[in-house]
Amino acid sequence: MRIKTVALAVAALFAGSAHAIEPFVIKEIRVEGVQRTEPGTVFNYLPVKVGDKLDDEKAATSIKALYATGFFQDVRLEADNGVLIVDVDERPTIFQINIEGAKDFDKDQLKKALKDNGLAESRIFDRSLLDQAIQELKRQYFGRGKYSVEIKPTVTPLERNRVAINFDISEGVVATISQINIVGNQAFKEGELLDLFSQSTGGWLSWFTKDNQYSKQKLSGDLENLRSFYLNRGYLEFNVDSTVVSISPDKKKIYLTINLTEGRKYTVSDIRVGGELLVAEEDIRKLIRVKSGDVFSRELVNESTTAISERLGNDGYAFANVNAVPELDREKQTVAFTFFVDPGRRVYVRNINITGNTKTRDEVVRREMRQIEGAWYNGAKIRRSKERIDLLGYFEDANIETPQVADSPDQVDVNVTVKEKPTGNVMAGVGFAKGSGVTFQASISQSNIFGSGKYLALGFNTNKASKLYSLSYADPYYTPDGVSRGFDLYYRKTDPNQLSLGQYNTAGMGGSMRFGLPLTEYDALNFSVGVDRSELTLLSGASQRYIDFVNQFGSRYVTLPATVGWVRDGRDSALYPTRGSLRRIDGLYAMPGGDLKYYTLNAQNQWFYPISKTFTFMLNTELGYANGYGGKPLPFFKNLYAGGIGSVRGYANGTLGTKICLAGESQATGCTGDPEGGNRKALANAELLFPIPGMKGDKSARLSLFADAGSVWTAGQKMSLGDLRYSAGVGLAWVSPVGPLKLSMAKPFNPKDNDKVERFQIQLGTLF
Repeated sequence: MRIKTVALAVAALFAGSAHAIEPFVIKEIRVEGVQRTEPGTVFNYLPVKVGDKLDDEKAATSIKALYATGFFQDVRLEADNGVLIVDVDERPTIFQINIEGAKDFDKDQLKKALKDNGLAESRIFDRSLLDQAIQELKRQYFGRGKYSVEIKPTVTPLERNRVAINFDISEGVVATISQINIVGNQAFKEGELLDLFSQSTGGWLSWFTKDNQYSKQKLSGDLENLRSFYLNRGYLEFNVDSTVVSISPDKKKIYLTINLTEGRKYTVSDIRVGGELLVAEEDIRKLIRVKSGDVFSRELVNESTTAISERLGNDGYAFANVNAVPELDREKQTVAFTFFVDPGRRVYVRNINITGNTKTRDEVVRREMRQIEGAWYNGAKIRRSKERIDLLGYFEDANIETPQVADSPDQVDVNVTVKEKPTGNVMAGVGFAKGSGVTFQASISQSNIFGSGKYLALGFNTNKASKLYSLSYADPYYTPDGVSRGFDLYYRKTDPNQLSLGQYNTAGMGGSMRFGLPLTEYDALNFSVGVDRSELTLLSGASQRYIDFVNQFGSRYVTLPATVGWVRDGRDSALYPTRGSLRRIDGLYAMPGGDLKYYTLNAQNQWFYPISKTFTFMLNTELGYANGYGGKPLPFFKNLYAGGIGSVRGYANGTLGTKICLAGESQATGCTGDPEGGNRKALANAELLFPIPGMKGDKSARLSLFADAGSVWTAGQKMSLGDLRYSAGVGLAWVSPVGPLKLSMAKPFNPKDNDKVERFQIQLGTLF
């Protein structure tokens, strides 16, 4: 006779029950009902085996064990003349998951979120996980401010014990912030504090910046900004007590209430230094930015501990630990800090390992390393090594880690991991520059030939005012010491008449060889020698001074230009600088032996200062001088010019300074001819640089508010501040998909009657 037991919930009550089965010795175990699951799997999970005595307690334990596997939705135990029959009903498997209506998220991204919660194709379907999966999908949408999202699941049974799950999503609209209230502030006005927030109740640009769309992640960042604001202004005991986020019944409006306690304002009473001082205390104190008598600032305290750690790291103490321990005097509202220094063990570098350079040769990366193997660890040299690798331009990303060598507390490895990027460039494009008109460009270049780090480029650039065909080659490590060498060949034709800069045109060809000599980590000396053969053609209506020059010196010239220049580049980035400076002095000398004898000098200083994490102030000054020598004048077509983008915006390109006098005119009464240029130039530019709203992390574009001043002076003309032209406006610099772009909208402040004003200027398709 076959005796059927009950399922798990009833089996647990069998002990002492009148319906309990009689214990028996298991002679055989038979599994029934399995389709996908192997019988051996059931045997593995079953806590009894042949020869065991089955009673009520073991029966209940067996059923619980099989349920716990999650493979089965029903388990029954049956006994038949000593044979234990395990009858199971398997859970279905998930054949397919479909997501309909998702627009804000990629479907694969949502499926990954479901998978992380146990719901995925080919897995066993557990209905209890379905509700968890829906909550996870909603959490994804809540994170983007869509609180009215609706998700309807449908489970469709399929043949062979499978199911298909369909999620129909109605995303709804993003809830916008209707009100932000700050409660508890006394020292600062609410409006001043709300300016710290990236989220707001919205403005005229909110359709683009989306700053009025609530985000939990953004709120966390805003609260940290608020905390930093107070802690950097002396409020040592500041605390955000609570944050209340409420939503309107229609789930379209968000109300934020932030409760805070400001505490009292603390000043620094004393600064002490303790611990193991391997660096002179005087030197350590120079690194501490917070001073006695200052208002407490967490930012300055953190910068001080970082500076001390980095200083110790430069001497090999890679794992130095510096803690600033405060001592509060609440009655006097003062705080004293003791900077405890624990240098740890001094370590040196065992190996430098470079990985990820699948194309670039190992030596190209290794020669940029300022940290060397076998030397003491030096944090400054490692940081500089990363900067130099980044500046190569061969890699999307470069990362340096310094893990401790196993079982060697005084050794570290330097692991350099790079990610290659394409370094070849084939370009064909059309650009537009105000004044010079449409520009056609084509070039092919490879800045990392065969992974060697050498550069080769062939290109042409043509517009209505100029044509340039060029071939360039450069080896940045011509010698192991970093001396570079390069060659240039070119053909150039210019037509200043197209820009109303003179009734003439020039055509020439030439070549040069150039060298670069590194003087220090940031300084370099560049020089070149070359030959240039050019021809000058005067056009109808050319100025008499042009005609006189040709009559005296001819129209064909061979020039032997030699250049020398010094540059110190301390910027943190060549494309998107935020701090540091760029200084350069360049000179060109047309050497004896050529038909033309002249020289030019140019000095430039750019200075970048970060006002905040968002705003950078830039100041640029530039001075230029040119003249002839050996009894020959400066050729008029080598004059210096000013005006336009890159000079004084708001004035047409190259049009500042005096104009050439036409018949019957004089400089005293005013001349109306083409711009004459000059042999002296002075420029000054001040800019406030900041990212485009809503594009803070994008380093391809940023806006600026600028003020420009500058002019040129001819030989014999007295330099006067009254000759300067001034302008101010807003600009945009963008490395666009079709080429670098510069745009400005400027207001000239003091244009003269014969100045050519251009309030809007654009330059596209030429290099910055």
